[in-house]
Amino acid sequence: MTGKQGRQWRSMCKGLVLGTLLTSCMILLYCLSTPQIHFSLPEVPVPYSCAHRPSQHHPKPTANSSQQTTGQTCTPKVDIMFMKTHKTASSTFLNILFRFGEKHRLKFAFPDSRNDFFYPSLFQRSQVKDYRPGMCFNVICNHMRFNAPEVAKLLPMDTSYITILRDPAELFESSFHYFGRLVPFTWKIPGDDKLTEFLHDPHYYFDPEGFNSFYLKNLLFFDFGQDNTLELDDPQVEKGIKFIIGRFQLVMLVEYFEESLILLKDALCWDMDDLLFFKLNARKGSTVSKLTPELRARALDWNAIDWKLYQHFNQTFWKKVDVYGRQRMAKDVAELKRRNAEMASICIEGGRAVEAGSIQETAMQPWQPIGEKSIMGYNLKKNVDKAHRKLCRKMLMPELQYLTELGVNLWITKLWGHVRDIINW
Repeated sequence: MTGKQGRQWRSMCKGLVLGTLLTSCMILLYCLSTPQIHFSLPEVPVPYSCAHRPSQHHPKPTANSSQQTTGQTCTPKVDIMFMKTHKTASSTFLNILFRFGEKHRLKFAFPDSRNDFFYPSLFQRSQVKDYRPGMCFNVICNHMRFNAPEVAKLLPMDTSYITILRDPAELFESSFHYFGRLVPFTWKIPGDDKLTEFLHDPHYYFDPEGFNSFYLKNLLFFDFGQDNTLELDDPQVEKGIKFIIGRFQLVMLVEYFEESLILLKDALCWDMDDLLFFKLNARKGSTVSKLTPELRARALDWNAIDWKLYQHFNQTFWKKVDVYGRQRMAKDVAELKRRNAEMASICIEGGRAVEAGSIQETAMQPWQPIGEKSIMGYNLKKNVDKAHRKLCRKMLMPELQYLTELGVNLWITKLWGHVRDIINW
């Protein structure tokens, strides 16, 4: 072995040892920081609604059979449960929800010390920061593994339940890229194209009991609190899907994000200005694996439960669009895109997202996956006029920074971030 090879091996061994030690410490900290589950919490009913009264009334156009609109008034709905699924543009929607919450001075049910509700454990009310039975919250929206009975005991009766889905093949590709290094059984997959190798024989590599294995099989179904390792013909699959159908009033789709927002606006009586957004947590194109038709078919077969779930809500989504009116929808989507483009010209330096290394302000750096900097972000224009400066900054702000601004203590998340920076992955 040459001197250069010896140094490389020693460096690799040191990195592995350091990484193992630090990761073990972080897992221990996560475990120690998990709040005690209080099984005997008193059952104090929450109010029917936590909305502020009186609320402002908005005109609500409704389409008649001839696609003409008639004016009505409605009250904006502010009691919201957003089930934040993984790798589904949910961070973009969270930014919309944060701004709406600030606008209406809503009370968020936030986690304590980190940015999720101790995922992947099932959600418990006791995980909410400063929770006391009977407290009145308007919004809960951070990552959780859905646990309907516990959520229902936290939120008022008139809460609107909303979530978002993504084509399972594309979601699997994104999840494999983002979380793959956190799933130990992927480390033994040979070659540079681990995704392709895995999909050619997933049963050989997949360990259902493996650490973090849920990230790589039916992740949507898992996020909803269901068993992601079931066979497609298991009766529990149909039962789980029916449960989701009965619980969520609006299921948005990533592939039709603007249309989803228009349906949300209609269902919750929001303003068009409430829907303005910039895409957050987007990956640079060079890191996205282009799935061939064969790999796409394999990914859908491997995530067959998620595919069944997605197909159902894709059908119901377009039924909602038909009720809303196709022409009306096209007009409103065009208006939303126009307003977003206008805001981009006002707020964003260069008018587009840039790679992590080109983001000038540290406070605007998005969270990156281990081993690379593939998540893009934005530079705020230096000469934004006073009228738009605050809005622009909030629209461009990554999720963790926005949570901190809203008063969430993220010491565990930040500590883990420092550890990741130290390790030379």
